Amino acid sequence: MQDSPGDRERAWASAHATDVPGGRLVGGLVRGYLRVMHALAAPLVAARVPPTAVTAAAVGLSWLALVPALAGGRWALAAVGVLALGGLADSLDGQVARDSGRSSRLGALADAVGDRLSDLATIGVLWALGAPLAWVLVAAGAGFLQEYARARSQAEGVQGPGTVSVSERPTRVAVAVMFALGCGVYPGAAVGWATAGAVVAAALALVALAQVLVALTRQLSR
Repeated sequence: MQDSPGDRERAWASAHATDVPGGRLVGGLVRGYLRVMHALAAPLVAARVPPTAVTAAAVGLSWLALVPALAGGRWALAAVGVLALGGLADSLDGQVARDSGRSSRLGALADAVGDRLSDLATIGVLWALGAPLAWVLVAAGAGFLQEYARARSQAEGVQGPGTVSVSERPTRVAVAVMFALGCGVYPGAAVGWATAGAVVAAALALVALAQVLVALTRQLSR
């Protein structure tokens, strides 16, 4: 039996411990995203591809993007493509798990570990393209602290992520892709583009960390 849009919304809400936003713009974007992800996941579900295999592919592609990034020059454009594919795979593993009825606690753990490994590779692409290590470490460190705070709070009974921050996994990928694209289009200014990307990633990560800590503190204080 084929899932209805309502079924997909309820599955998404359950997985993210929050309702689909009710606003016309944001809610419409989420519903459109769910329709696209469902369509892309359908061939993988039909082929009985395990969700963990999609997770592994996402991690592998994220790290593979470092190879053309380290080569520099126009190769940065190849890094953009590989990194974008990794981000797409990262969005698909949960959809494949839900649509195939193969969600599991082990799969959730694999997804969380895979996301952190992919985060490291994603910001690493900007370092490979010339960003200063200091900004890269700030971005990576704040991102890891954000996710650690969430995990620790959930162990204390908090439901869901606490809040949706300005620097979630898709945002981190988008920032790296956008500024890596600048490196590839303007290879002579690659260091400047990579540095700007790392600064933006670090700033967003710090703001996001503050957002999450405030939200989780409020929930844990009830």
